[in-house]
Amino acid sequence: MADATPENTATDTDAQQDARQSARKTWLIRLGLAVVVGGLIWGGWYLLVGRNHVATDNAYVNAELAQVTPLMSAQAVEVLVSDTQAVKRGDILVKLDPTDARIAVAQAQADLAEAKRRFRQTSATSTSLSAQVTARGADIVQARAQMMSAQADFDKARVDLQRREALVNDGAVSGDEVTGARKAYASAKAALELARAGVATAQATRNAATGQLEANDALVRGSTVDTDPAVMAAQAKLDTARLNLDRSIIRAPIDGVITKRQVQVGQRVTQGTPIMTIVPLSQVYVDANFKERQLRDVRVGMPATVTSDLYGGDVVYHGKVVGFSGGTGASMSLIPAQNATGNWIKVVQRLPLRIALDPKELAAHPLRVGLSMDVEIDLSDK
Repeated sequence: MADATPENTATDTDAQQDARQSARKTWLIRLGLAVVVGGLIWGGWYLLVGRNHVATDNAYVNAELAQVTPLMSAQAVEVLVSDTQAVKRGDILVKLDPTDARIAVAQAQADLAEAKRRFRQTSATSTSLSAQVTARGADIVQARAQMMSAQADFDKARVDLQRREALVNDGAVSGDEVTGARKAYASAKAALELARAGVATAQATRNAATGQLEANDALVRGSTVDTDPAVMAAQAKLDTARLNLDRSIIRAPIDGVITKRQVQVGQRVTQGTPIMTIVPLSQVYVDANFKERQLRDVRVGMPATVTSDLYGGDVVYHGKVVGFSGGTGASMSLIPAQNATGNWIKVVQRLPLRIALDPKELAAHPLRVGLSMDVEIDLSDK
């Protein structure tokens, strides 16, 4: 085979360069077309879908936890639940020593019986005092009768004395008769004064009895053995004692799962100190932290779709926005940011909002407090 001439070699090189340039041009055209098509597709998606949705992965499951706290101080004699255990409302969680509470109930029952006995005694005393008032009235009648008799005797003695004194100068009566008349007059006068004092004493005695009756009636007037204030106070103490006895059994306030149990058998629990927490899995919600610029068109009631890292994208929860936090996460932190300095740098803030989830979807795929979530809000109805 003959060697190629310089002219043929140059021709082949030019052809190859033309082919490469043509291929490069074709590739660039295709790339440009792909970019344009991609841009059109993205623009169409944004106009139709993207601008009507905001999303964040800064979201977590939360719930209104129930703190279980004893309402009395006593020793725990039995603990019937443990962490991770599911309970229903009303289930017994802990039993406390009821000895002190039972003694208090017995004492309150005795106090109630004593209060009722005192009321009945006071009522009976009113009857007795009423009889005494009647008797004192009879004493007054008797004293007045005696006073009238003494008055009659006094008048007779006074007339007899006057007659004898009128005849003494004529010698018609002796001095002994006059002396006897005077003595009888003095005796009758003393008897009259004594009778008058007896009437006053009887009246005073009746007034005292009447006062005692009125004072005693004031204690029972308008009341019965069940409505007497002292009886009602004793009944209230008994109800309180029985309530404390019922509180020796601690029950679950809601449905949920036990967590953070902090009580052991034999431990003395203190009133108001939490001993465990119940998480209501059927009532959990999502707190989503959106950037402030994303919330421009978000309103309460807008629908949202939520996915969990626990189940992945195959499980989608449907919910709605139910409220916004009263402040950003930074402003509500333990140590809020201090921006009143010369070195201030603007940082985009996040505002928490709450997403309520469908209870049926929660029942099918339960969530736990603290799980990470992805939230997307539909702004179509803005």
